Amino acid sequence: QVQLVESGGGLVQPGGSLRLSCAPSKSIFSILRMGWYRQAPGKQRELVASITWAGNTNYTDSVKGRFTISRDGAKNTVYLQMNSLKPEDTAVYYCNLNPPINDYWGQGTQVTVSS
Repeated sequence: QVQLVESGGGLVQPGGSLRLSCAPSKSIFSILRMGWYRQAPGKQRELVASITWAGNTNYTDSVKGRFTISRDGAKNTVYLQMNSLKPEDTAVYYCNLNPPINDYWGQGTQVTVSS
């Protein structure tokens, strides 16, 4: 069973930055695609960014040019660098495989963008 632990969230002002981290309990990066997802209050969970084992990335339109997903195989960690944050980015952020596996959802990390 793989456990995914997200961290790095917090309260930030509009225009600010945060870097989220995701550390699985065992190395799965070399063969699988990983994704960052978010769920805002009253909305469905959505895929924000994904990265393949080869390092190819994709982003949802609303975060293109502002968010960057990356992976560090040596540290067994996936990151989401979020710049120019907007209030509409407020959500709980999760990492998972892409496509996701239900049993792998973690607690997520809260990101709140507010002045």
